[in-house]
Amino acid sequence: MTSPILITGAGQRIGLALAKYLLNAGQKVIITYRTRHSAIDELESLGATCLVADFNSSEAIYAFISTLKSHTESLQAIIHNASSWDCEANNPDSADLFDNMMRIHAKAPYLINLNCAPLLLEHQQSTQRPADIIHLTDYVVETGSPKHLAYAASKAALDNLTKSFSAKYAPRIKVNSIAPSLIIFNQDDDEFYRAKTLKKSLMGIEPGCEEIINSVELLLKSQYITGRTIPVDGGRHLK
Repeated sequence: MTSPILITGAGQRIGLALAKYLLNAGQKVIITYRTRHSAIDELESLGATCLVADFNSSEAIYAFISTLKSHTESLQAIIHNASSWDCEANNPDSADLFDNMMRIHAKAPYLINLNCAPLLLEHQQSTQRPADIIHLTDYVVETGSPKHLAYAASKAALDNLTKSFSAKYAPRIKVNSIAPSLIIFNQDDDEFYRAKTLKKSLMGIEPGCEEIINSVELLLKSQYITGRTIPVDGGRHLK
């Protein structure tokens, strides 16, 4: 029987598009979400198992892990997509912001990877193919960000965990990252912001979620790639 793929934070944007793609391809999917809205109903209608989860404390993360294990005995892959694009300008309490960013982007993946490895190993043993962990990091891991210091630091921590977990779990579990820059705009982004952002990459386009889906597919199909990061940034590093 096919093991499900877990996608965290799949109630909107990239996570939602990825979940719908996998479900339409016949893949079993488990997703997490914080706020229930119509997209969750749509995913459930397609066959997804949708679990409410808010990684706002260590206890909440462990509670989610326990709930997950009550729904499945194996996992083909874990895709860490849950993210918060928060910044210092919106948070007078810098210490709280830093803790939140680290908990969402580093501690939650760290604890989930450690505690759910048996589910991935069960899939590997039954299929004789490596299971997968995929971290969604960010282009700013390479450059830092003067406006999103805590966010950038937490994504850099997640990037480092990719290397550590790949060494820990090889060859039975592959662990990789995907580091996007602009993928899709928000609905409320104005034309000035859109034009300014498009100029930051060599390709100069809003590529859409298909670029991340293609990268995920590459990693899931590979039996050899581990401990690496796929940059999906339109050549932004050369501007």
